[in-house]
Parts: sequence; structure tokens; C-alpha cells
Amino acid sequence: MDQQRHSVFLSIVLVLSDDRSFNQLLKRLSDIHAYVENHFQDYEYILVNNSSNSIDPSLSIDLNEAIKQNTFILNLSNPVHFNNAVLAGFDRSNGDYTIILEDHFIENPSIIGALYDKSKEGNDIVYLKGNRKKLGPLSKFINRQFFKIIAKHSKLELDPYAHNTRIISRRALNSLLKLRENVRFMKALYAVVGYPSAYIEVEETVHHTDRTVREQFRTSLIAITSFSNFLRSLMLRIFLLSIGILVLVTINTLLVKFTNYDIFGDYHEAVPGWAFLVILSSIFFAITCLNLYIISIYLSNIYEEIKKRPLYIIKSAVRI
Repeated sequence: MDQQRHSVFLSIVLVLSDDRSFNQLLKRLSDIHAYVENHFQDYEYILVNNSSNSIDPSLSIDLNEAIKQNTFILNLSNPVHFNNAVLAGFDRSNGDYTIILEDHFIENPSIIGALYDKSKEGNDIVYLKGNRKKLGPLSKFINRQFFKIIAKHSKLELDPYAHNTRIISRRALNSLLKLRENVRFMKALYAVVGYPSAYIEVEETVHHTDRTVREQFRTSLIAITSFSNFLRSLMLRIFLLSIGILVLVTINTLLVKFTNYDIFGDYHEAVPGWAFLVILSSIFFAITCLNLYIISIYLSNIYEEIKKRPLYIIKSAVRI
């Protein structure tokens, strides 16, 4: 049996966020350990306690010695967003490969071996891909529009059906940990790192970590502003639209002034001073939109600077 073990150090990160996670913790750790011990030479379990509950000290009494020696518990002072809790686990990880395991995959520990086997095909990041999402009508619309915007206005390739469960190589994780952004959208950050990725298809439905439509909309807006140039492109379109409106209003105003007919052929009696005010207002509207577009460029550049993302990530270095 020992000869079949993979000679790597594996870190498994579990985020505990609800009562169900705590109630089944003992059984889950035992099930995971039964698989990992037979397939990997070195391993560690990192439990991130992301709730107001405390882990029962008597838990260690019921665990066997091998699990206790390889388990590290991170008790967060206050519950945080799931992505930040994952980061806490990643910071503590020491393994050659790190796996973030969601609750609904813990009961199938063989998925750990499947992820590792897929990573050995030359992939630094391997995730699980579902075939559908559990969303309400409004959430589904927000989700669809979000991924359309990201696909069109960024260079990132995001999979809308990707689970959070995935395996990450040491070099990919080291690069990921350099992205110390306070507002984190992990699926985009995995793409920013840029290492070879692959997926394994599963039947499980993708669950959203955002519990309300309001939270989902806020997360989507943050991700769009952080990982795409959508808002800057939107301001450019508004500016171009204002130029079009200026031209159209000017033509229509001059037609009414000199012919008493607008562009639709309707008769209007010209009022002294009206043409001047309308054209002047249109010019100021266009100038305002131009200023907003210029400001959006400055804000976008400032935002890119303060995020402090690395200017490049070296995949490998070889001597010829």
C-alpha cells in the first residue's frame, strides 16, 4: 500500500462556516484521512473556522493521533467573506499542492485523487465544473450579464460553472499569494495568475457563496470594476452618444429656426433665443460627458496602481 502513495506534500483547506460543518467535522476528517493516508506520503489539514462558533476542545479526544498531528486550526476573530477565509487557509498552506474542498464534496474524498491525477497532466490549477447553477430568476440574470461583461471587457477566461473546489500547485499558489487585494474575487484571481488550468466535470450543482441578490449584485459590480474596463468603455459610449445628441439637436434646432419644421416634418414656430439656449445646453452636456470620460480614465489608472498586482509572473526559468 505504501508503494502506491504519491510522494508529495498535500495541504487540504476546509472552511467551516455553518453548524452543519461543525456537527459533521469529526466524521468528515476521519473520512478524508482514511483516503489521504493511503494515497499521499505527507499531508496536512487546515481548518478555517469562519463562524461565531468555537471548535469544541473535546474534538481532539475523539481523533486518532495521525489526524491530530497533521491538523491546524485557524480561528478567525470574526466571520469574513468566503474568499477571505480561503486566503487565510492558503497563507498557512505548506504543501506542494493545496486543495480547497467545499462541503458538498467532502463526502467523496476520492475527488482529491482525481484532482491530483489531473494536475499531473501538466496543469497547475484543476477545478471541478458543474453543469448548472442553483439560482433564482433575478440572480440568474445578474450572473449571466456579469459573465458576458467579463468575457467582453477583460482578458480573463472565467468558467461560470466552476466550483470553488480545486487543486493548486505550489508555484501557482505562490503567485496567487502575491495578489494581496482587499476586495477578492478568487475565480478571477486564479485566471490572473495565468498558469495552465483544466477542469473535471461533475454532476453537482454550483452553489453561490453570496446569500442574497443584493450581495451577489455587489460582488458582481466589484469584480467588474476590478477585473475589466467595462465602466471606462461605458463612459466612452456615453460621451459618443452625447456628441450624436449634440449634432442631432443642432440640426433640428437650425431647421426649426430657419424653416419652422423639425427633422420629423412637424411645424413649430421659432421662438427668439430658443435655438441658442438649446445648442448651448447640448454643447455643455457633451463637454460634461467628455470630462467624466477623462476622469474615468484617471480613476481607472489610479485603481490599477493601488491594487499592486505584480507586473509579471515567471512560470519557469531554465538555463540553456
